[in-house]
Amino acid sequence: MNRVQKNKLKLSKWTAVESIDKEKHFIVTDLLDEESAIPSVVLEAIYSKRALIFPWTELKDDSVWRHGWR
Repeated sequence: MNRVQKNKLKLSKWTAVESIDKEKHFIVTDLLDEESAIPSVVLEAIYSKRALIFPWTELKDDSVWRHGWR
């Protein structure tokens, strides 16, 4: 389980364990709905600049995401 602190998510770097549309390296560019119980993050692919949006708690699953670029 990845240790994720909501207040340190912005600009953090993540590697997808399985490629997502041939991309593995992402950076958190924004936090959405910070006031809600489960806010979302915007992950931007490094090469294509394509954005993914999902609940920040999904980053805790180390079978899907790894903290840092590897």
